[in-house]
Amino acid sequence: MYTRRRFLGAIGLPSFAAAAGLPLPLPRLSETAGILEALAGHSGSPDTIAADEDFWAEVARAFTVDRSLVNLNNGGVSPAPGYVQEAMKRHLDYSNKAPVYTMWRILEPQREAVRQRVAREWGCATEEIAFTRNASESLQILQLGIDLEPGDEVLTTNQDYPRMITTFQQRERREGIVLKQFSIPVPAEDPAEIVRLFEQRITPRTRLILMCHMINLTGQILPVREVVAMARRQNIPVLVDGAHALAHFDFKISDLECDNYSVSLHKWLFAPHGTGLLYVRKDRIADVWPLMAAPEGMDDDIRKFEEIGTHPAAPYLAIAEALTFHQGIGGKRKEARLVYLRDSWARRLLEHDRVRLHTSLEPGMACGIANVEIDGIEPGALTSWLFSQHRIIVTPVVHSEFQGIRVSPSVYTTPREIDRFVDAMEHVIDQGLPT
Repeated sequence: MYTRRRFLGAIGLPSFAAAAGLPLPLPRLSETAGILEALAGHSGSPDTIAADEDFWAEVARAFTVDRSLVNLNNGGVSPAPGYVQEAMKRHLDYSNKAPVYTMWRILEPQREAVRQRVAREWGCATEEIAFTRNASESLQILQLGIDLEPGDEVLTTNQDYPRMITTFQQRERREGIVLKQFSIPVPAEDPAEIVRLFEQRITPRTRLILMCHMINLTGQILPVREVVAMARRQNIPVLVDGAHALAHFDFKISDLECDNYSVSLHKWLFAPHGTGLLYVRKDRIADVWPLMAAPEGMDDDIRKFEEIGTHPAAPYLAIAEALTFHQGIGGKRKEARLVYLRDSWARRLLEHDRVRLHTSLEPGMACGIANVEIDGIEPGALTSWLFSQHRIIVTPVVHSEFQGIRVSPSVYTTPREIDRFVDAMEHVIDQGLPT
């Protein structure tokens, strides 16, 4: 029976408290079990499920998001489902009973079970997975932990994440290495061309390649496996920035055949904020110095990258609940839904001559993130207007070669929220922004 309680939950209002603007109670574990059971009861192909609003209403019930806002910047950091929040709070409360015992001796060892589950989900060995605070930390472990000499060259595009560019620029100033950047097409729809663009810029001094799996500016998916294979033939390691890719579209890390992979789990896995992952292939662990010193006996141990001093156990244990939720949705169904939501707004806006999409809609070239521009409209001003007038959250992107707003719905986003965004954008197309 579709009760009033279930209806309110499906639209993001689990109780009268939400409608009244009061704090929302977190969905209990028992309620979440019911949500996961309901998801399991839906059958059909991923493309069929992508348009099944009953299925996604069940998914949305797990979140405690503010429905007075339309959050289309889930690529920055995602809300966690209520029961992930509840698990983290439960672990934190228990930690504070007697931290030197409850946190260090009881909870911290449980991290190993989470490590096993995450490794199994993405096709890695348990001894190749470290937990970090975000993709930036994971990448900087690699960027600062691999020995380079003055004059050694690092190759990357001009669309990689600014923090990672800053990291290598600091090594340029401090150690005399050379960072070389180059342009790629926007959008890029020929994977072989991307491989060629990397390969033709390799010189005898090239020692490292940095590349995104999914570019944060546009959602472009790059051919990691092919670039890694090309670089491996020339004995050049590739550092892979997977901040936006893992749990966003369906793949295994093992499919990429890469030596390392860095992720922010608080993006598309919906894990607690401040949780990340670093994969390093077992035979490469000893080649990388940790950011914080570890004893020599840990040289080959993936856990040397977790040697950061006192840290909470709670966020890392709650990754387990986020993984369970992800598995309940299903990676292929999640990917199909995010593509469905992207296409539902992008194709409508592309009917207007002034709209430019800097993201490919071709299968496999992108997923839930896209970058759109209205000709003649400054992205920052558009971002501010969308929020101030419509409470719609996007993020502006201004690059030397393109500009626009980045739009990234999530699994809890409703078609009516997409309509609200499209209506606002069409108003700007027709009327412009107020001066």
